[in-house]
Amino acid sequence: MQRRSIIGTSLAVVVAMGLAACGGGEDSGGSKTVRVTLVNHVWTENVKKALPEFEKQTGLKVEVTQLGEDQLSDQYNVKLNAGSSDLDVMMYRPLQEGKQFGKNKYLADLTERSKSDSAFDFSDFQAAPVQATTYDDKVVGVPIITESEVLYYRKDLLKKSGFDAPPKSLDELKAQAAKVEADNPGVAGFVSRTGKAAAVTQFSSFLFSFGGDFVDANGKAAVNTEQAKQAYAYYGGLLREHGPNNVSTDMSWSEAMAIFTQGKAAFYTEANSLYKNATDPAKSKVSDTVGFAPFPAGPAGSKPYNIPSWALGINDQSKNKDNAWKFIQWAAGKEQSLAQQEAGVPGARASVWANPQAIATYPKDLAEATTASTANGVGHDRPLVVKVAQAREIVGQPIVDAITGKDPSASADAANEAFQKFLDDEAK
Repeated sequence: MQRRSIIGTSLAVVVAMGLAACGGGEDSGGSKTVRVTLVNHVWTENVKKALPEFEKQTGLKVEVTQLGEDQLSDQYNVKLNAGSSDLDVMMYRPLQEGKQFGKNKYLADLTERSKSDSAFDFSDFQAAPVQATTYDDKVVGVPIITESEVLYYRKDLLKKSGFDAPPKSLDELKAQAAKVEADNPGVAGFVSRTGKAAAVTQFSSFLFSFGGDFVDANGKAAVNTEQAKQAYAYYGGLLREHGPNNVSTDMSWSEAMAIFTQGKAAFYTEANSLYKNATDPAKSKVSDTVGFAPFPAGPAGSKPYNIPSWALGINDQSKNKDNAWKFIQWAAGKEQSLAQQEAGVPGARASVWANPQAIATYPKDLAEATTASTANGVGHDRPLVVKVAQAREIVGQPIVDAITGKDPSASADAANEAFQKFLDDEAK
């Protein structure tokens, strides 16, 4: 790994204030320098600006290494596999690396620290993101940035077709998509991701809302249950029957979003974190007519994913865990979480979504849709495995088959067999 060039090109940042302490970590016996590895993200930029405040309060120095996502993963693979202790705090993706990190015992157990700290108030964190940062019933991470799936829609098109409210159920979504499409030639009723792997995360909310999941309670493959087959058929059928003409089966969010923002679709299911692409007049031709609604209910209710896209953990090999925890206390504490929320970074604390000041910069209906997602949200949007990319390819195949008119039931059976073999191989 080209560590020197990576750190050089990825803006490795060293912040060393060296100010006098009030409670500067003497109890830990660890270094007064906390080494923190963060990803390139708005959250990181906000934290860096506020670091002098933390250092003044604690007398600690914070050394920040900031990397792109791929570089971050490369660095973790090299250093954690080698048992390195020169990482203290790690910003990581619970749904991408969490299973691997937990299985390999890379992350320190934070259960006692998090739950015995009344000022930190771990109970304020939403249940679904906490589920994703828990491994073997141990808290191994603190969620800091969340995403949930919501329904984007065109207010003007619904009004034109006589609808005074967006769909509350998946049945209503299909009916409204068909009517709006019929009333507006050249406009698709619905668009969403279609790529085999890319679509899995957005399809997950459909799967959960039909009562299914990727695995069952015993950890066995479950993508061929009756509920899963219904979800595949619905999602693929909606795109086949009411999606864009000659719909591609290789669309990720950027292609699907482009269709919606160019005014070529009435409904679009997507992560709430991408909303500015639809509301920014510089990016969207329909910015003044976009509305947001909670994910429509299926037979099992409305069960969108509500996930932590990023979390903070402590390297289990760190010799500076006490001071590393002090950084997490501050960076994921109520004050910083509020500041991040006000800056447009969706947080994992329930209190920031309940605070009118914290959501004042969000579209009102988006904030309401997101709040609804936290009530029954599911803490994952993909299979919870070590080799996530490979698993997504397997469980995403029936999505493509359903879109192209193949039998989704037979495809789900084939995918389930392949997925179970994958799970068996990974368990060896």
